[in-house]
Amino acid sequence: MNMGGSPENKSPSQLIDARIKELGDWRGEMLSHLRALVKEADPDVVEEWKWRGVPVWYHDGMICTGETYKAVVKMTFAKGASLKDPAGLFNSSLDGNTRRAIDFHEGEKINEKALKALIRAAVTLNQTAK
Repeated sequence: MNMGGSPENKSPSQLIDARIKELGDWRGEMLSHLRALVKEADPDVVEEWKWRGVPVWYHDGMICTGETYKAVVKMTFAKGASLKDPAGLFNSSLDGNTRRAIDFHEGEKINEKALKALIRAAVTLNQTAK
């Protein structure tokens, strides 16, 4: 990934911006949209850049990641198995005891209200675990 200059000199937010721009297709648009929803749901969220290129959002612990693959943008919730999901958003990584994920495909509509509720529930879970 060429981000113009050393990644060590860039903030996590700048690295995420560069990743979105580098993707240059629906995945970048989806990641950008998901990022905006995370920030709307939790204005105090902290962005990190982990594992050689994965955006990660934190608030009193990890909330979720935003991974990009060829056919999906995957939002993995660190403690997803402990979250209620009344809208049935989780559609991936359903067998584990801890994480749950949502795979977003090209052209897919996002249930923004339900996703923001899930993000807020993840923050609440992190806060009650402290």
